[in-house]
Amino acid sequence: MNTVQSGTSPTSPDATYVKGSELTLDHYSRTIFKSLRRIDQRNWAHAYLKGLLVTSGKKSVRRLATAVSDDPSAVQSLRQFVSLSPWDFDEVMEELTQWVAKRRPDPVWSIGRAVLPKRGDRSVGVHRYFDLSSARTVNCQLGLGSFQCVGTTQVPVDWCLYLSTTWTHDSKRRRDARIPDSEQHRPLWAHTLRLVDRLSARTNSTSSVVLVDMSDEPDVGYLLHGLAKRRRDFVVAVPPHLAVLQAGESIPAPVSARTLILAQNPESAVFPRSDAHRRGAPLQTSLVRLPGNSPGPLYRLFAELGPHRNPGPLWLTSLTRRSVEEVGSIAALQRKTTDVIGSMEQDFGLLDFEGRSFPGWYHHMALVSAAYTFRRLRGLTSAATHGTAQRVR
Repeated sequence: MNTVQSGTSPTSPDATYVKGSELTLDHYSRTIFKSLRRIDQRNWAHAYLKGLLVTSGKKSVRRLATAVSDDPSAVQSLRQFVSLSPWDFDEVMEELTQWVAKRRPDPVWSIGRAVLPKRGDRSVGVHRYFDLSSARTVNCQLGLGSFQCVGTTQVPVDWCLYLSTTWTHDSKRRRDARIPDSEQHRPLWAHTLRLVDRLSARTNSTSSVVLVDMSDEPDVGYLLHGLAKRRRDFVVAVPPHLAVLQAGESIPAPVSARTLILAQNPESAVFPRSDAHRRGAPLQTSLVRLPGNSPGPLYRLFAELGPHRNPGPLWLTSLTRRSVEEVGSIAALQRKTTDVIGSMEQDFGLLDFEGRSFPGWYHHMALVSAAYTFRRLRGLTSAATHGTAQRVR
């Protein structure tokens, strides 16, 4: 694949990106996709990445190809690169994680969900899913992503695709979607631990705090025990029915988290809001343990009170020695994770790929993640915005 220019070269001063020494998209692309074995793969990765950054509106493969190439065969080449070309998602995301690590991310790993609505039943992993945030059942793919916090932004560094048993137990569907034999059905809590383990291996970090909303996960106890076993601190939104034991009682009886939190006397704490303002809010909090552990770790259960003393999300944290305000600030980052996913959907083409194959889904998620991370951590000032984008054939 050859590169031609329209007024600039790929390394001209006009095609630069601010903040730091890594000024060009070309340099960034070479870094993130250096694990791709063939030069044509790396060239098409760069083309797809550039297309995501410069194409307005819907980012279908056809529109991306049109944005970066005059060659009509580019559409098929880009489609083949994403869906069929044999390159490793894990290696690309490891490079992306290392690139982010150089920006000194904060010690919080946020896990978020991407709900990708689909028509029909051919997109890999598609199933009926009740989305708690919208309170409706949707036909969709469900992805879990891990995000690192850098300053005031968050960037995606890994993904897992949820596969229901209707996919993992159907040999024809597995074969048609090219699902590897190693991929089996995992509940959401298991996917979360998988993401934590992969990020732990990539960063060698033992102090980062895991933040995740599992308020609709009936088996959240498995996640909590798994994080404790890994000696990983956490801030987790839990279901109201989670059984807990109030600390300090001689013979505590299990009660639901909601019941216990409503029995406490409210106190005041300063919590951040999603618009970065801070405000005092009534808060319920209690020190608890989980049933089945003798005596077991000590945790803090807390929730902000809404109108008529109705509690908001119930949070459980292992950070019992930190102030409620500090832990509440960590919990507030979950709203930002949701906002990031929304931005990836609206501005970076997260929803615009059909995703019928398992490798294709992961490839698309890697490319969108790379584009989002570059834009948020580098700031695009390319000549492409002035109509002089390089064309790729």
